[in-house]
Amino acid sequence: MEHLIKINLPGGLVSAGDLYEILLIAEKAGANNIRFGNRQQLYFAIHEDHLEYLETEMLRTEINFEINSDAQPNIISSYVGDTIFNQEGWLREGVYKDILDSFDYQPRLKVNLVDNQQTFVPFFSGNLNFITSDISNYWYLYVRFPKSGKHFCFPSLVYSDDIPSLAKTAEEIILTNKKLFFDQEHTDEQLFFKTLEKKTNATLQPITSALKLPGFQLPYYEGFNKYNNRYWLGVYRRNELFPLEFLKDVCLLCLKTRIGQLYTTPWKSIIIKGIDPADRNEWGLLLSKYQLNVRHAANELNWQIEDVCDEGLGLKKQLVREFEEADLRTYQLCFAIKTQPKTGLPGSIIIKKNGDNLFDILHTRDFNPNSKDYIAYSEKVKADKVATALISLCNTFYKTQSLQVAAPEDFHHQEADPADGLEGIYQCNNCHTRYDKAYGDDVNAIEKGIEFENLAEYCCPVCDSPKSEFSLIEICAS
Repeated sequence: MEHLIKINLPGGLVSAGDLYEILLIAEKAGANNIRFGNRQQLYFAIHEDHLEYLETEMLRTEINFEINSDAQPNIISSYVGDTIFNQEGWLREGVYKDILDSFDYQPRLKVNLVDNQQTFVPFFSGNLNFITSDISNYWYLYVRFPKSGKHFCFPSLVYSDDIPSLAKTAEEIILTNKKLFFDQEHTDEQLFFKTLEKKTNATLQPITSALKLPGFQLPYYEGFNKYNNRYWLGVYRRNELFPLEFLKDVCLLCLKTRIGQLYTTPWKSIIIKGIDPADRNEWGLLLSKYQLNVRHAANELNWQIEDVCDEGLGLKKQLVREFEEADLRTYQLCFAIKTQPKTGLPGSIIIKKNGDNLFDILHTRDFNPNSKDYIAYSEKVKADKVATALISLCNTFYKTQSLQVAAPEDFHHQEADPADGLEGIYQCNNCHTRYDKAYGDDVNAIEKGIEFENLAEYCCPVCDSPKSEFSLIEICAS
């Protein structure tokens, strides 16, 4: 019998020395390969016979771990992309480390720490999603109640130093009131926010402008890349398995060349920053020693799959092969394969299991994986026909893009004239819920075809914000 061991790496960073110690214990317990997860955590499998040794060594070295469970999710952060994928904004290494070091408990809910200037780390995949605002050291907090697909914006900005204590208080409220906030179809977010405000001593600041989601673009995250007169190296594995011996050598080379830490990514890869140009050749020789390829096709890198999921990984490999044969462009898109309900994986396009060998295909309205506004594209598609449906959907996405580029003047002005045959889509400034005339609003009993401007009184069906809190974000041809 095999056991799956999980070790959290808070923020997606680990020192080379600490990782080397973990690898030595895993090796002596019989592990051969290491996996990394969507939440930047570490996995490996061992046999029942080695479990007692592993538990003894982990306790001796004070390494927190879980066996066959995920009761304490890893805190994820966009720290991995700092200086290499984004250099704008105020969030830097010191702020990340101060926040992570201040967590004096192991969260039971998923916590995200995300810079709003990047799109490498997902914004809303956690339960408590802290996202930077334009005000230095203040963050938006978006709450997604456990086992729910909706997220709600806390009405105040949160100060950096208060994030750990506020997250702890929010977690206690949710887990002690499960009948209100845990796996519920409908939740009273206003009650939750009022309770949280009463129980916290955090420094809060009113929200003066809504969070603006950046357009999605997945940076190429593997191979050797130059930045600030140094290099960073990203390593991706097609089968998600990193040879344990390779990672040991990575740690030793880091220590030899004075690289203090490594980074794991939500795309199940690793990144080593700060490689001196004089040491680049030695890193190249290490890749050659283990015959590891870099520079895979972009359409193979932009996938989210459940952790340790052979079914999802097998489907991904099949789809990538068919994408390559079709020479399919997937720039600005990413795909998520969900074989289990409520896994929360983000994606521009979602392939969701719906029965034996059948899948539903959905996409976000604007094809931004940080959006939660899903549109059903095709239902109960046989596994061998999924690629055909996806190729058609990708082609539709690029045709839409080309129409927007071809007629920019149609999109320049933000006021639609009915005589021009244009329709507007409006978005709530607080929770990003959208009103589209083509769909109406079932919650507010508004039928399809009614213009937003003609609604006498209207409130957001999710957060109850008034009509005045909606902004025109998109104009499209009717």
